[in-house]
Amino acid sequence: MKLKIDGISKQYLYKQALKDFSLELTEGVYGLVGPNGSGKTTLLRIIADVLEPTEGKIMVDGQDKNKLDERYRELLGYLPQDCSFYKNFTAYKFLMYIAALKGLDKDFALKKSMELLKIVNLENESDKKIGTFSGGMRQRLGIAQSLLNDPKILILDEPTSGLDPKERIRFRNLISQISGDRIIILSTHIVSDIEYIAKEVILLKEGQLIRKDQPEILLKELKGKVWSACIPEDALMEMEKDYRIGNVVRRDGGVEVRIISDVKPVNNAVIQEPRLEDMYLYYFDEEVEDVS
Repeated sequence: MKLKIDGISKQYLYKQALKDFSLELTEGVYGLVGPNGSGKTTLLRIIADVLEPTEGKIMVDGQDKNKLDERYRELLGYLPQDCSFYKNFTAYKFLMYIAALKGLDKDFALKKSMELLKIVNLENESDKKIGTFSGGMRQRLGIAQSLLNDPKILILDEPTSGLDPKERIRFRNLISQISGDRIIILSTHIVSDIEYIAKEVILLKEGQLIRKDQPEILLKELKGKVWSACIPEDALMEMEKDYRIGNVVRRDGGVEVRIISDVKPVNNAVIQEPRLEDMYLYYFDEEVEDVS
C-alpha cells in the first residue's frame, strides 16, 4: 500500500498550520516529530479524514481519498491526542459501541474487543466503568479502539501519554509486531518511543517537512556533533546561551553536560554516540522529553 500526501496546506484564520506538505509512505512505522505548534496534529487529523485541507490531496494506491470515501475510512484507525470517553460505559461496552459505529460484525467485534483488552492489559477491568480509570488506563483503551477494525492505516497522536515505562515498552512491542502489513504514523514528544521501531523519522517544523529519513542515517549525520564535558556550575548559564544542551547532571566539583555542537565546545569535551533526542535538539533546539 502507498499513501501519498500531495501538496497539503492548511490555513486557519490567523495561522498557516501546514505549508505545501508532500510525502509518500508505505508499510511500516513512521515517527512524526516536531515541536509544539509545528502542525503535527493538523496533519494527522487531515490524514484521519476529520479535517479538510485548504489545498492538496491524499491518495491511496493512486486513488483520491475523497473518491474512495467510505472505503478510505474503513482503512483507518485513529487515536487522537485527546480521546473522548463516555464515563458511564464499561471498557468492553465502549469498544463494542465504537465497533458498531465502524459497522463491524457483532461476533467479530466481540472477539476483537476481548482480544484487544487483553493486549492492552485491561482484561480484568473490562466490566469497570471508564470514569474510574486512571489516565494511563484510558490511554490504553484509546489504543485498543484504534485497532478494532484491523486498520491498514493507523494514526496515533501522542499514544504513550500517561503510560508508565512498562506499558510503553509493551505498546512499542505491539506496534512493531503489527507494522508489517500496515502504515503506522506515530506522533510523539517522547523520542525514545520511536528510536527502535521507526522505519523512518519525519521532521516537521512550522508546518513544513524538513527531513524524512531512517533513524540510523539521521544519527550517522550527528557523529562528531555530540559531546559531554564537566564544567563549573557557575559556567552552565553561559554555556546554555552558546550551545544546545541536553542532559545536565550535577557531580562533585561541577556539572556534567551533554552538548550538541558542530565544533568542540570546551577543551575537556569528549565525543559521544548520538541518540535520537540529540537529533531532536539539533533540528529543533528545544527541550526534548525522554521518559525511560
